[in-house]
Amino acid sequence: MGDVANTSAEKTEKKGFFKSVKAEYKKIVWPSKESLLKQSVSVIVASIVLGAVIALLDLGIQYAIHLFL
Repeated sequence: MGDVANTSAEKTEKKGFFKSVKAEYKKIVWPSKESLLKQSVSVIVASIVLGAVIALLDLGIQYAIHLFL
């Protein structure tokens, strides 16, 4: 008898959950294609530049260590 009450309460909670998810999904503001492209290119360029800087630092440190040893 108590199981029936729990089952209907769970169904109500699930329906409420999905309604709130749908409501929140409608609030999402998607970026335009131009904005998305600009941001993607800037992230890729920044990653390449940062990778190059780290690689140069690594080579410099390796060279310094070999000099001292």
